[in-house]
Amino acid sequence: MEIRHLRCFLAVAEELHFARAAERLHIEQSPLSRTIKELEESLGEQLFIRTSRSTRLTRAGKLFLEHVPRIFTALQQARDSVNAATNGFHGQLRIALSDGITPSRLPSLLALCRQEEPEVEIRLFEVPLSQQIKGLHDDLYDVGFAQSDEVGEGITAEAVWSDALMVAVPARHPLLKHKRIPLEEVLRYPLVLCDPHVCEGHARQVERVLRRIDMEPLIAERVASCDLMMALVSAGFALGLAGAPHIAGSREPGIVARPLAGRSPMLTTYVLHREGGSSDVLSRFIERVQAIESPDGIRATPPLEPDSQEEVES
Repeated sequence: MEIRHLRCFLAVAEELHFARAAERLHIEQSPLSRTIKELEESLGEQLFIRTSRSTRLTRAGKLFLEHVPRIFTALQQARDSVNAATNGFHGQLRIALSDGITPSRLPSLLALCRQEEPEVEIRLFEVPLSQQIKGLHDDLYDVGFAQSDEVGEGITAEAVWSDALMVAVPARHPLLKHKRIPLEEVLRYPLVLCDPHVCEGHARQVERVLRRIDMEPLIAERVASCDLMMALVSAGFALGLAGAPHIAGSREPGIVARPLAGRSPMLTTYVLHREGGSSDVLSRFIERVQAIESPDGIRATPPLEPDSQEEVES
């Protein structure tokens, strides 16, 4: 089995059409078909069911497809490691980001890493939580951030940051009469929330808050990022629910952040890594993550007290 076999398989599996796959690979259809046949003979399994009208993956093909993209990711990371060494780096830290990360903290964290260990190359990957967990198990990532501690066996999830969950309200909205908005009042209006397929951990935490009231939320839209959420709130499309720093850091005009009535719920961010065997580079990185939050840490961002939330306007 060679790389060309895997590249051809991936193209056909994604296109589910031999002619389009051949065009994508800039080869004729006949050599593509031969390459797929060689791969199937090598594996001893049929990977595709091909008729005059359609092409689809067999069960074996679907299972094989789960692994092939990770092989190409690992190869690219190997190339990147060689390039990093050529450019003077003596180590690499691969960081997966899921559910978004507090805007004010990421620049502070990266600056601290660059200041203390400039010889370690930092690589960032924005991926869904499920892909992050799989990547940590498969050694595609060294560490990750997510807003969920439901990560299964073999992965450690450590709570590191907390931010108040706030309501993003359009300017001149009726709910602005409340300094602290009752949750039941929020649920009377359309909401724009993060898509659970993209921001799985964030969506779970918000869902737990919404379940406190026996009312079905009116979800107008689900989005892949807090930036798009803020754009829709600014346009008066709906209310949003997000961490206070995301609302405060939004560049969209006409948005007011208000806390929920009662004790403000908190969004927790976790740092994830494989259990046991942490490298010195990883251990020092986790210490920096914790320092960003601690009062005596560099560029620390202390958590907001539930009873002292201030209105944030943008």
